[in-house]
Amino acid sequence: MRKVFVIGIGAGNPDYVTVQAINALNQVDVFFIMDKGQEKEDLVRLRKDICERYIRDKSYRTVETADPPRDRTAASYEPAVRAWHEQRAGIYEKLIREELGDDECGAFLVWGDPSLYDSTLRIIDQVIARGTVAFDYEVIPGISAIQALAASHKIALNRIGCSVHVTTGRKLAEGLPDDVDDVVVMLDADCSFKAIDDADLDIYWGAYVGTADEILAAGHLRELTHDIQRRRAEAKARKGWVMDTYLLRKRDA
Repeated sequence: MRKVFVIGIGAGNPDYVTVQAINALNQVDVFFIMDKGQEKEDLVRLRKDICERYIRDKSYRTVETADPPRDRTAASYEPAVRAWHEQRAGIYEKLIREELGDDECGAFLVWGDPSLYDSTLRIIDQVIARGTVAFDYEVIPGISAIQALAASHKIALNRIGCSVHVTTGRKLAEGLPDDVDDVVVMLDADCSFKAIDDADLDIYWGAYVGTADEILAAGHLRELTHDIQRRRAEAKARKGWVMDTYLLRKRDA
């Protein structure tokens, strides 16, 4: 039977690839890579570099296909994302059925960790539900941007007896959650922290964490808001894309 690995490759540093991931990489016959366009060619190149670095037998194949664009002008966010996932499911289904032999092993290499703010596992489930191609699959965890951020800032995400809330910029724009003093924010293209007016908040921010392009900032939110916005905009203009995350932390009384 066909087999598919969904392999977390970490937050951008090839050294984040785990031994478990390396063992899985060396079982793969075909790697499926979604091409997000010229602006994000770094993401494709990193995946290829990881394969070249860690796979002993170079007989594997790489199949690249264009990632369908998401409708970012849609009036409603969730239906637009579901429609995008449905398009991706059709592509994944075709790749597995047509590019993977009956006894071969394929893989999708996931930035960060497959279980955290990534759609691959949901899409794999959609492909299975269609029932047009039979395969088994296995998930290999990876080092997430959240872990890399905490390591780069030399902090623990949790404090004694306290919770950590993980959310998106879209949700943060609605306001900070109640009774939570540590909030991790991912996928915040709009720098939603700029609207948070709280004199007791610190921010630990990072872009391209763990890589040679890493940018870090930490300190009082009010003092750093404009500087982080500027540095983020400059980084995106320079590279064509930016991946960042941050922790908002209430100062101890």
